[in-house]
Amino acid sequence: MLVSVCRPHFLPTTQMPLFTFVLLLLSSLPPLTSPHAHGNTNNSMDPHEKETLFQVMDSMSSDRDWRSSSPAPCSPGSSWPGLECKQVGGLLHVTRLDFGTPHSPTCKPTATFPPQVFLLPHLQSLFFSDCFKTTPSSIPAPPSGPPPHLEQLSLRSNPALVGPIPPQLFSLASLKVLTLSQNRLSGKIPAEGLSLLTSLVHLDLSYNSLTGRIPAQIGLLESLADLDLSYNSLSGPIPASVGRMGSLQKLDLSSNSLSGGVPDSLGNLSLLAFLALSSNRLAGELPGGLPRLQSLQYFLMDDNPMAVRLPFQLGRLARLRELRLANSGYWGPIPGSFAWLANLTTLSLEDNRLTGEIPRGLGGLGRIYHLNLSRNMLGGVVPFDAGFVRRLGGNLDLSGNPGLCARGDVGVEVGVDVCGSGGGGGSSEHQLMGRSGGAVRRFVCWDFSTLLLGIFGGLTVHHWLLL
Repeated sequence: MLVSVCRPHFLPTTQMPLFTFVLLLLSSLPPLTSPHAHGNTNNSMDPHEKETLFQVMDSMSSDRDWRSSSPAPCSPGSSWPGLECKQVGGLLHVTRLDFGTPHSPTCKPTATFPPQVFLLPHLQSLFFSDCFKTTPSSIPAPPSGPPPHLEQLSLRSNPALVGPIPPQLFSLASLKVLTLSQNRLSGKIPAEGLSLLTSLVHLDLSYNSLTGRIPAQIGLLESLADLDLSYNSLSGPIPASVGRMGSLQKLDLSSNSLSGGVPDSLGNLSLLAFLALSSNRLAGELPGGLPRLQSLQYFLMDDNPMAVRLPFQLGRLARLRELRLANSGYWGPIPGSFAWLANLTTLSLEDNRLTGEIPRGLGGLGRIYHLNLSRNMLGGVVPFDAGFVRRLGGNLDLSGNPGLCARGDVGVEVGVDVCGSGGGGGSSEHQLMGRSGGAVRRFVCWDFSTLLLGIFGGLTVHHWLLL
């Protein structure tokens, strides 16, 4: 369910929508039973199909002499890894080929994409993983169109796979899973044929060099559950047609050059559990329909020039577990509604222009284990009690807020001065120059009575997907 380069951004299995994860897991596993056991008594193959298979193997793998060691590759008892056959019309036909995945043939260092593979008429699943490494190769346009039964096509982690995506790949109505991730593909996302992919549930084009706009026709993929276009060079706005993809559970458009605002239509995605828009050029207010995303658990939108107040409505996303809005020019106070996010585990608001006091209710979030409010303009007394500070340990960062102070010896642990120490917001009305227009702000800390003792761990928070 299979997300960087710049920064790894894979979705861990605990964060991936269950339906998509199970689909991808099952599709990538080798068969647990004999792929040839279908009750057939005829073990023969079409001679042209067998010769095509041998040509593919000869060009891809030098693990052994496939012709002499397995002259009847689909026969019962044949020890041909990564191959699956089924009987159709009295003959055995190749339905699955795996290269580079565990327990499958390894690829030659000089391997290139074999166009003959598209001539296998009953092929349903094709996997090339970590195969094309040194010799530049491109995805060929199928000579007579892709195999009519192809349901899964996965080309992953092939550093020498270059060039554009052939539009013919987007014209296969039977396709359910299309993964072209971590290659060096370039050019635009083909708009032609997108409307024909009526069965597609997983589309991953991440970690390539794709350019241009996200085609509006992508909204026609109404069966799609998982869309990952992250870590490319896509530009222009997020098309409003994305809001028509009512089955979508994961949408990752992070690390591109997308601009404009977040379209209001995203509020229509009632099944959306994961939304990543980080590291783009998006700006302006978040859509008013955002609270309708009641399935949303992960909202990652740091590193965008938003330059607006933090929206109060985010507190209505009851199932939210991670909220990351760092380095995005947000200003004003932290909404008190964030204390309603009872399932929240991570809140990252660092490197903004937030002002005012930290809402006391954040200390009541029983599941939170990572809280970063550093490098803002927050002031007042840190409202967290000893148990909260002890539980988060090194995952609580309030540093870089010169107007903040903490009671007792907690300040050193959370990155702020102790109230009254003279270093931060002490009882002597320590004056600080704010970052907004040079205005002078005054903060007074009166309460020195509480001494917080804790054991502070060095937990590390990792943010990973993709399926």
